[in-house]
Amino acid sequence: MKVAIIGASGFIGSVILNEALSRGHDITAIVRNPEKVTVSDPRLNVKKGDVIKEEELVSLLKGNEAVISAYSANDSSTYVKAITAIINATKKAGITRLLAVSGAGSLEVKPGVQLLDTPEFPAEWKDGATATRDAFDVIKQVTDLDWSVLSPAMVIEPGPRTGVFRLGKDQVLFNDKGESKISTADFAVALLDELERPAHIKQRFTLAY
Repeated sequence: MKVAIIGASGFIGSVILNEALSRGHDITAIVRNPEKVTVSDPRLNVKKGDVIKEEELVSLLKGNEAVISAYSANDSSTYVKAITAIINATKKAGITRLLAVSGAGSLEVKPGVQLLDTPEFPAEWKDGATATRDAFDVIKQVTDLDWSVLSPAMVIEPGPRTGVFRLGKDQVLFNDKGESKISTADFAVALLDELERPAHIKQRFTLAY
């Protein structure tokens, strides 16, 4: 499949890029700093782009069959502008499939209570978590794209690719020790699985061990 990955040099985006290439997809990596993409592959085309510039983004996306947004920003205003431009550019490029990386903050710990709004939520993570929640609120309003949003477990960090994890919807998943964890490698597995075998169209889903 021909897939554009926005933010392919980032903490999660770079792992998604590697997973996508390992599965044989033709990738257009759209990044602010092309030199940060260190992987080399005949199926990889790295392009410099600013996601806020919608018309520029349209030209970068054209010819692809799906878009994966791994864009990240710690302030809500920038994130919402970016995700709005990504949505609009995806449509204008004639692409109907959009997958987006979100955060865990908007997952519920109990009915009606999001993780971000709990007293225990770390203050240093609040800006980024608020940004991803606000961006998800924008995506939820989109009716004319086949979108899917993947939120990680509470803790996502580099680790092994096991391919073994549980999927959920809008609630934080905990193990029997009360932990909520996933590796970046397995996050990428779940996202690419969704790309290849869609099961969460116009839905958000999550995963954890």
